[in-house]
Amino acid sequence: MQFVALSIMNKKEIGKIIRDRRKFLKITQRDFSEIVGLSLRNYIDIENGKANPTFEALKKITDAQGLEIIIKVD
Repeated sequence: MQFVALSIMNKKEIGKIIRDRRKFLKITQRDFSEIVGLSLRNYIDIENGKANPTFEALKKITDAQGLEIIIKVD
């Protein structure tokens, strides 16, 4: 499991992390969208920072990429 320490992020920054990780794993957008059960269009929009994904969608994506979401409340 890879940990990425992030503070509050906008959807473009989140999309870039997701895209970079998918490319590192050498998986196409089409294949990855099928793996996580999202439409290709929705997945592309998430990567491009154009969508407002649900927490559930982000959890599916990060689980499949071997990443973890950590919510820290101070």
